[in-house]
Amino acid sequence: MIKKQPRALMVQGTGSNVGKSILTTALCRIFLEDGLRVAPFKAQNMALNAYATRDGLEMSRAQALQAAACRLDPDVRMNPILIKPTTDRASQLVVMGKAMPLMTWGEYNALKPTLRPVVQEAYRSLAEGFDLIVLEGAGSPAEINLMAHDIVNMAAAEMAGASVLLVGDIDAGGVFASLVGTVALLPPSQAERIKGFVLNKFRGDRTILAPGLVQIEEITGRPVVGVVPYLERLLLPEEDSVAFKSGRISRFKKKEGEEALCRIAVIDLPKVSNFTDLDPFCVEPDVEISILRPGEALEKDGRLPDVVILPGSKNVAGDLHLLRQHHFDRALREFVSGGGEVVGLCGGLQMLGERIEDPHQIEGDRSSVPGLGLLPIKTVLEREKVLRPVAARHLVSGLDLRGFEIHHGRTEAVACHPSFVQISSGLGASAAVRGPLQLGWMSETGRVWGTYLHGLFDDDPFRRWFIDRVRERKGLPPLKEIQATYDIEAMIQRLAEVVRKELDMPAVYDLLGMVGGGNGNHRMAGL
Repeated sequence: MIKKQPRALMVQGTGSNVGKSILTTALCRIFLEDGLRVAPFKAQNMALNAYATRDGLEMSRAQALQAAACRLDPDVRMNPILIKPTTDRASQLVVMGKAMPLMTWGEYNALKPTLRPVVQEAYRSLAEGFDLIVLEGAGSPAEINLMAHDIVNMAAAEMAGASVLLVGDIDAGGVFASLVGTVALLPPSQAERIKGFVLNKFRGDRTILAPGLVQIEEITGRPVVGVVPYLERLLLPEEDSVAFKSGRISRFKKKEGEEALCRIAVIDLPKVSNFTDLDPFCVEPDVEISILRPGEALEKDGRLPDVVILPGSKNVAGDLHLLRQHHFDRALREFVSGGGEVVGLCGGLQMLGERIEDPHQIEGDRSSVPGLGLLPIKTVLEREKVLRPVAARHLVSGLDLRGFEIHHGRTEAVACHPSFVQISSGLGASAAVRGPLQLGWMSETGRVWGTYLHGLFDDDPFRRWFIDRVRERKGLPPLKEIQATYDIEAMIQRLAEVVRKELDMPAVYDLLGMVGGGNGNHRMAGL
């Protein structure tokens, strides 16, 4: 047990994608608004959406978002272990922000005795500077086949001395059975840490729900401390690809006439990563975005998309192989020949080139694979990963952008058109990290291009420039003025306001041994 630790609250769930990350984000902002020095913590995260910190280290995008909710710079101590699935049997392990070689799940479990002290020290070091830590669990704490190796759920709660809120997804069905079953499967000493339940993603008549709230407290002895509604159009970056693969970004229907829409198709790669780059398009009134799965035709309802985007990938060679199996290579060449635009982001950029070399087998056992041949570039995957925030300039539009790089690839132009994105300045410690000046390349026509810059579409002026260029190709007038803002801070604030309204915050403070709950006048009980 860590001595002199701050108060700790942990958000665990009945399964994946029930809303743990979002609720943790909301609580971080609520506690901050109430005057507490608060920070997030997740011991282990399995996700392909990553973030590069100012000091050139890698962590989960979800904990970076939670840091933003606390108005803190992302810190790898908030997420000491990140697991990035690369093949069906192996993953890349990132420990305290630094990547390790691929390993199987069995090899990772064998390594855990040496990783527990790393997690404990990260938590101890982080916690020293705060009044409260909000921890997040992973999956379910009641996975009985994984309990012996647990490092992120009840093991983390015990380390931090945390009270636990258990979250269930009522929209998915079976939420009461999931909550009761989770409590029943835990050893009594661990089950005692669960102090209350939160029902997430509720829609409908609350009066129908009322009897269940009473009965579950009678059955378990634990109250439901909140029922959070299903939040439409919440576009905060997702932790993993579950929502993406379910088609979340294609659900934002538009009111404009069919002919006025710019259609963007995003290819669903098996090991898709950092797909949150595409979320900002969902706020635009004149853009319709859809998910294109392997085996599906580019043309739908007699219409081709205006743009096809290849997002990031944690296994470029493997995903390329699948694209070829489904003849996407030929379809994309025909699409470009017909006037379509193809964009590659990070791993997608590498795919557009002539060849990808992986001499160190960083992403699998394929040491060399041909690319799609849409850009005259070649990429070699190096052991050392490029991790840095960057300030960049888009040479075609002249717009300045901010984002980050996170990739193993070193890409060189063979006979390519001049780069259209370049570094103009570093941020913080990243300025000392020197890499290639060019961050992206494009074809002579400008209709095939790619970049290593994550977050480029977060920038409202650049996103509008890009959409207007598509509009002009379709014979539509450019709108020129920004039509919508993609504002993560405003989204966090909206989320916190809704959750504060729906949670019994005095009860939450009570289970923390604190009094207060909404007006900023809180204090530790007994102090």
